[in-house]
Amino acid sequence: MAILGPQTSMQAHFMIDIGQKSQVPIVSYSATSPSLTSLRSPYFFRATYEDSFQVNAISSIIKLFGWREVVIVYVDNTFGEGIMPHLTDALREINVRIPYRSVISLNATDHEISLELSKMMTMPTRVFIVHMSTSLASRIFTKINEVGLMKAGYVWILTNGIADQLSSINETGIEAMQGVLGVKTYVRKFKELEKFRARWRKMFPEVELNAFGLWAYDAATALAIAIEEAGTNNMTFSNVDLGRNVSELEALGLSQYGPKLIQMLSQVQFKGLSGDFRFFKGQLQPSVFEIVNVIGTKERSIGFWTEENGLVKKLDQEQQSVGALSTWKDHLKHIICPGEANSVPKGWEIPTNGKRLRIGVPKRTGYTDLVDVKKDPITNSQEVKGFCIDFFKAVTEAMPYDVSYDFFPFEKSDGTPAGDHNDLVYQVYLGKYDAVVGDTTILANRSSYVDFTFPYTKSGVGLIVPVEDQVKRDSISFLKPLTWKLWMTSFFFFFLIGFTVWFVEHRINPDFRGPAKYQASTIFWFSFSTMVFAPKAGFARSSLIPFDTADDCDELLRKGPENGGVSAAFMEVPYMRLFLGQYCTYQVVEEPFSVDGFGFVFPIGSPLVADVSRAILKVAESTKGRDLEHAWFKKKDETCPDPVTNPDPNPSTKSRQLGVDSFWVLFLVAFAMCVFNLGKFSFFFFKKTQVNNLWQEFNQPDTDSYLNRVEKCSCSSSRHMPEPDNNTQEVNQANNQSETTNLTSLSE
Repeated sequence: MAILGPQTSMQAHFMIDIGQKSQVPIVSYSATSPSLTSLRSPYFFRATYEDSFQVNAISSIIKLFGWREVVIVYVDNTFGEGIMPHLTDALREINVRIPYRSVISLNATDHEISLELSKMMTMPTRVFIVHMSTSLASRIFTKINEVGLMKAGYVWILTNGIADQLSSINETGIEAMQGVLGVKTYVRKFKELEKFRARWRKMFPEVELNAFGLWAYDAATALAIAIEEAGTNNMTFSNVDLGRNVSELEALGLSQYGPKLIQMLSQVQFKGLSGDFRFFKGQLQPSVFEIVNVIGTKERSIGFWTEENGLVKKLDQEQQSVGALSTWKDHLKHIICPGEANSVPKGWEIPTNGKRLRIGVPKRTGYTDLVDVKKDPITNSQEVKGFCIDFFKAVTEAMPYDVSYDFFPFEKSDGTPAGDHNDLVYQVYLGKYDAVVGDTTILANRSSYVDFTFPYTKSGVGLIVPVEDQVKRDSISFLKPLTWKLWMTSFFFFFLIGFTVWFVEHRINPDFRGPAKYQASTIFWFSFSTMVFAPKAGFARSSLIPFDTADDCDELLRKGPENGGVSAAFMEVPYMRLFLGQYCTYQVVEEPFSVDGFGFVFPIGSPLVADVSRAILKVAESTKGRDLEHAWFKKKDETCPDPVTNPDPNPSTKSRQLGVDSFWVLFLVAFAMCVFNLGKFSFFFFKKTQVNNLWQEFNQPDTDSYLNRVEKCSCSSSRHMPEPDNNTQEVNQANNQSETTNLTSLSE
């Protein structure tokens, strides 16, 4: 015995509980909620596809078109909620935000639906995923079309819960769905299926056979095969003691046939009307989804999705990666979007009836040419101006749509700054501001929680120093910081130190050995590397002093380090231009650090970033950008040249040359150390050599006298001594070799 047919997920929950307690297999062909899987009942078989199987196909469509935000619209029941965790995870993997979820009751009135759709109209997101029953979908899309959410620029994607049953939606509902996309269960056409459809149309001409009908037929076939394999014996229930207090469900008893039947169902495999039919872990496994586009009175196939190849136009098409050189036309056929638009919507727009952007601006005490916040004493309103503000206004004018916004200074109630730039940027992450406009530098640590646009200012950090003496610049200016005597003395000591190191180490360091030419080149290279690579650009943190205004910087530079000031100042290019345009007694000596410049701040994933960045490039390349720079970076002192157009504001200035007199103590110490090390090494070297020679002479025998004694004794010895055997000869040879080795080591 088995039960076939709980059609909804709520019905299936109840029936699964009955089947579990009575050991009766439950086979459903339409309960698709993933929540049913979590029950883990061995008596539940799903002869259909679980809703979570399609989420990768949906995310592939969104990724293909580059949409960054999606609103999900679903019915408020188990069927609607079951897909949400899986769909959310799939979208998160491709960095797509879900700014809003629209939950609609199955019994919602037209007024309640209209109120919910009104909220969507005020949102910038234009991509919607709909997951609900066909009856509710028909009502909602009729209202969507009425309120204007089906015009050009909108994207609607249907899950297979709707797309598989489009034929059951009335004509009014289909007309309201023009241009929507859908993920549909793919059923491969073959001869037996077409014959079955023909017989179906004769018997039920008003009812279209969809995927659920095919699954129902295949589920009944699978159950019949399993019963035939299991046999019909022992189709009884065990007796229950009715004397004790039991529920009506428990009174049914336990099926003696159920355990054997579920074993047979798990092994059933055949070619059904819906395709290859086989239960894997209690449910069917999909291999292909079809992507459709609703045009006219029916849907049109525009491609397929497979787990192996992703989105393809045809099933036999080879896999193509979605890369920089790939477009959606390489993966899908031609699409007609809502509003009969042939171009694919970008998925995000600023609604004309939506909320105005809240833009935070820094409250500066200095460099107010960049951002200046003032309060009107009469109207008590805030006035925000400056280069950064005007540039942002020019950017919004260059965008393809209107952007409404209001500036909010980042200040306390008493008018003082509420924090530094890091604090201001963090307010975007917290959601207090929709964006930040000001002199905000693009930094790596900030980009971990917000998004930056392209920089709208020249990048770089300049080193500012005071101007002092006069000198003529020429092609050998790099030699001028030192006098020629100091240059020659430096070279002499570099080579002296290099020779000293070689002399001390060449007997024990293999890098200092070899032919004479190699050893000479080693001395020169060591000297050169000492001169070039030894100096290194670092500053103690205690020697760094922050400042806020150009006047503060000027005061610190005038004081100098001896009086609590500084000897040089680091500034980003915009601050540097304003500072040098006001004070001509300073110059830029170098730009030792690189930064990315100023950028506008938006929340991570905001589609505004791409549009604003494109508009920044348009303004920067136009005369408008140059006019803004000339207007705000104009010289306050007309005698001061622009440090950007003329990076050397005074070509006849330089610092005082350094001579030998500035370093004579250093050279004296270096010379003394070289003489000391050379003398010490030479003394011990010659002393060791002399000792080795004396030891060698002491252990060296008198060869002539030794030979005379041997000759005198050789004759008599030869008559009395026996012939040496082989072992004796080997020992003598070893001893002689040992003596020779000892003498050699001593001589070394």
